Amino acid sequence: MDTLTRLEDTIAQRRRAAPETSYVASLSARGLPVIARKFGEEAVEAVVAALAEDREELIGEAADVLFHLLVMLAEKDVSLADVMAELDRREGVSGLEEKANRTS
Repeated sequence: MDTLTRLEDTIAQRRRAAPETSYVASLSARGLPVIARKFGEEAVEAVVAALAEDREELIGEAADVLFHLLVMLAEKDVSLADVMAELDRREGVSGLEEKANRTS
């Protein structure tokens, strides 16, 4: 968890940088649609790596997914702590039960 928290802090700092000097700042300057599309691209690449059964590629793509998810969350002012609190809330609840509660 410490790594993700540090990454979240780094993303927050880099969002304030000049877009010419920071990948995160350049994504933020281009807006949420670009950030969301990039996250989606990385998620698809992770799926492809999983289906190709390429463990090392999957590890790299999973890291890209987590990174871009944190960038997207930051853009929407949603913290990792917010997401972790939701996971904590769901802990011990059957996935089927939790999903049924969301759709009712």
